[in-house]
Amino acid sequence: MILCGGSGTRLWPLSRDKRAKPFLPLVGTETLFEQTLLRCGDRRYFKSPIIVTGAAHLEHARSEAAARQAARIIVEPEAKDTAAAVALAALRSPEDAVLLVCPSDHHIVDSSAFVDRALAAAELALDGWLVCFGIPARAPQTRFGYIRRGQPLGTDGFKVDQFIEKPDLARAAAYLASGEFAWNSGIFALRAGDYLRELTKHRPELMKAVRASVLNGSEEGELFRPDAAYFRHIVPESMDYAVMEHTDKAAMVDAHMGWSDIGTWCAVQVARDRDEDGNSSRGPVELVDCQNVLVESDGPRVSVIGLEDAIVIVDGNDVMITTAEAAPRVGKLLAATRR
Repeated sequence: MILCGGSGTRLWPLSRDKRAKPFLPLVGTETLFEQTLLRCGDRRYFKSPIIVTGAAHLEHARSEAAARQAARIIVEPEAKDTAAAVALAALRSPEDAVLLVCPSDHHIVDSSAFVDRALAAAELALDGWLVCFGIPARAPQTRFGYIRRGQPLGTDGFKVDQFIEKPDLARAAAYLASGEFAWNSGIFALRAGDYLRELTKHRPELMKAVRASVLNGSEEGELFRPDAAYFRHIVPESMDYAVMEHTDKAAMVDAHMGWSDIGTWCAVQVARDRDEDGNSSRGPVELVDCQNVLVESDGPRVSVIGLEDAIVIVDGNDVMITTAEAAPRVGKLLAATRR
């Protein structure tokens, strides 16, 4: 299943409400959504996807999916975070189906390694585990969840000793120093019935509302629309908080696959090809005596001289300039500038 949403804040001005991050070709020529479809396109291993999205992104998701493969699409009446989104797909699947839960806005360099990890995770899921892809931690990031490896499970997995959502900087640094933690990628493998049982156990009211919205929903061809009145009662919560931090069925596989959540402009810069000075540019751009500079323009010529660790994005009438250090705070601009 593919989670397809986003409010378009962290990569403004390129990403916006109606043109969210999954539908941008931020790395390479395909959009991140198309890359997700392609990674799961081998029918020896993957069935056709279930896409969970909202009305704002439906036409993008529908058209890009149709160009690649058949898909079923669940249209959420409103955004209620991932605990509910995964439950929708699980309720629309056979109880013993293994769901590979994929965000649609990530970049993965090594697709073969991704498939290998997906197959290993599926084997654990068949034994009743809710399996997360753990990414080797490379820095004390505070925007990721952390997973502490426990006892081995077979040859490819580990039981999760701790599942911690977005720690502060001091705790993130301690986790990195210990060598016992991985980042939570947000990619999971789990059987539909196992997830629904755990969600019922830990968030019964949320589960009750999701189930009612599905029982009273409607189908329109490949689209399924949960009932909006029941769906409105759901309290938004991530599956990480709602289930993974509480369940005793949490497991993980280590995933060395060149993963990035493309969560900031700095992450975009790292993922793109760069010259010998660490610079990357798209559009009519001239760089002189610059290092580690990212510039993108959809029209106006941009000339940058003598800057280091800077980011310049031009989209229509909007221009965003920031240092690399300040780039994670781009979303704070939106109160005044969002269209």
